[in-house]
Amino acid sequence: MTTITRLSKHRLFWPVVLLVVLLLSNLIFTPNFFKVEVRDDHLYGSVIDILRFGAPLILVALGMTLVIATGGIDLSVGSVVAICGALACWRISEQGDQNSVGGVLVAIGLALGLALLLGVWNGFLVAGIGIQPIIATLILMVAGRGLAQLITGGQIITINSSPYKVIGAGYLLTFPVPVLIAAVVTVIAVLLTRRTALGMLVESVGGNAEASRLAGIRSRRIKLMAYMFAALCAGIAGLMISSNVSSADGNYAGLWYELDAILAVVIGGTLLTGGRFSIGGTVIGALIIQTLTTTIYTIGVPPETTLLVKALVVTVVCLVQSPSFREKVFKSRRQRPPTTPAPTPDAPTKVEVPA
Repeated sequence: MTTITRLSKHRLFWPVVLLVVLLLSNLIFTPNFFKVEVRDDHLYGSVIDILRFGAPLILVALGMTLVIATGGIDLSVGSVVAICGALACWRISEQGDQNSVGGVLVAIGLALGLALLLGVWNGFLVAGIGIQPIIATLILMVAGRGLAQLITGGQIITINSSPYKVIGAGYLLTFPVPVLIAAVVTVIAVLLTRRTALGMLVESVGGNAEASRLAGIRSRRIKLMAYMFAALCAGIAGLMISSNVSSADGNYAGLWYELDAILAVVIGGTLLTGGRFSIGGTVIGALIIQTLTTTIYTIGVPPETTLLVKALVVTVVCLVQSPSFREKVFKSRRQRPPTTPAPTPDAPTKVEVPA
């Protein structure tokens, strides 16, 4: 078996290949696509923009990964994004001094605290009462938009806060702050799920919740923690998005983020049926989606056909990842040699034994 063949069997091989192909395809339309330069002690470039704009999706997809690994789904993360962004901006707009660091920290704390409460609500409905995850989270998906618009009064809240702007548009040591936040959360998720027993417990609950319960694993608590983590990640993403534009829109902020997050998780190799999951695969999946969006705008696809092109490309991505599809298309399945029937033994002859 060659090295390429062994690598192709790794779950992250095809997502990485697809990401590289998407990135390289931009060279056709933008020759200096990979150029990164430092201006005013800040890193600038198309690749940096992909990382910066993809940071909120990476966070939402990380939380979605653990929820899906437990055998659930969370359709409310987009609404949580809108709610947290709206609450933080509303709190800052009510301050006399919007540049007060203490006031901004209070607004951030309130928003993330509410995100945790929303995660507890979802976890209570799923793990406590036993409502199907798609129905339980659909409740907050619908009601959450209304709650966000109640917070904003049905208007777009605009703020002018330099400390809050740092979350979504700031730089630290030349790197964009959103990228650093997403990297820190990713490292924490990896350490908790791969350096402790938490990851194994999550996979056990997702693989067979009843067997896990009989083995002494508190599956309800694990599910509750997963939904809380998903809501917290969505809350941080909401702060990033609202901070980047210095405003909160309860209607459109985080719209359809839940679908992109689910897609990133699937592209990363995590099964929707639960069980084994891949944090690295999810990050790559989120970057694939953001790179695809950037590529579509780079090649000048008309806005009215953007979603169609994105759907077609994503379909191809999922098909290429399917081992059975690759075997059928590329005919890589080895044909078994025909078996020749064994010769029929002749009837035994009677041997005369002399007396």
